Amino acid sequence: MILPVEIIHLKTVRKEGNNMINAILLMLVLGALLGLGLGIADKVLKVEVDERIETVTSMLPGYNCGGCGFAGCAGLASGLVEGTVTQVSRCKPCKEDRRKEICDYLNETPGPTGECVKVTA
Repeated sequence: MILPVEIIHLKTVRKEGNNMINAILLMLVLGALLGLGLGIADKVLKVEVDERIETVTSMLPGYNCGGCGFAGCAGLASGLVEGTVTQVSRCKPCKEDRRKEICDYLNETPGPTGECVKVTA
């Protein structure tokens, strides 16, 4: 024999189970929509990076000493590629032959705009 209290308890358990399933489905749909939004934003808001910065950074000694006035070698490389720095000799630890390689690379390799940077050793 089922008592009325047990019937109320069964209805409550069934109702709580439905609430949990609804919450799980809501989180799945929300996660899918946010993932889709991030995927679209990645394609639309993509920032083009000038690969010459990475190349010049790898050509520099990599000491990150700050002797050039920048926080590290990546900062100097960025300044050289963007044209705010015109002398590779600001990097004190860099050897003369390496400076010449960086100058030749930047003077001969065009960037995304098609222009080369004029720097001196």
